[in-house]
Amino acid sequence: MGNPPGRDAAAAHDKRPTDAAAGRAAAGRRDAGAAPGVDVVAQIAASVRRERERSGLSLTELARRAGIAKSTLSQLESGSGNPSVEILWSLGVALGVPFSRLVDPPKAQVRVVRAGEGQVTYSERADYAATLLASCPPNARRDIFRITAEPGAPRTSQPHNPGSVEHVVVGAGRALVGPADDPVELGPGDYVTYPGDAPHIFHALEPGTSAVIVMEHV
Repeated sequence: MGNPPGRDAAAAHDKRPTDAAAGRAAAGRRDAGAAPGVDVVAQIAASVRRERERSGLSLTELARRAGIAKSTLSQLESGSGNPSVEILWSLGVALGVPFSRLVDPPKAQVRVVRAGEGQVTYSERADYAATLLASCPPNARRDIFRITAEPGAPRTSQPHNPGSVEHVVVGAGRALVGPADDPVELGPGDYVTYPGDAPHIFHALEPGTSAVIVMEHV
């Protein structure tokens, strides 16, 4: 999917966000469309700490593998940071777990996510938001995201875990989607699939562009 990051983004993670990005991050911290009573940032902090401890990595080593500053990771685990899509994808790759494992809350057997609801994470380099709709249950290997994006800088993703595959269906607007060196233009109802373990982009060409992305994991 359009999102996730390379190690060369480490310096950018520590820069102060623009006012617009800060506003989006603050809104995500308040509720991110989550169920009442859910502190999204605290939930992500606990998930990252749990997965890091499960993997036996120190803060220093995980930060090094993810290409982010140790101080950024420390703030995230303490619940005082506002993690972006890029940071969470870097951590997921470094930990060898799907992005969804770091952000998805416990679910009831029947779960409805209305338009405008769901846990949202924002890009720090593009007008792009990813809402996790469903994470892969045990013995499955897919996550489902709703994407909203606006024209401007493309959402460029560095390779995810080896063997990852992405499927995209555009619902509204138009976008260039797929391998970074050869994306395809999609309109409403168009579908594309491509390797997620190679650089890829999602570049909105019209205002109000939205899509659904299904990610497969090996």
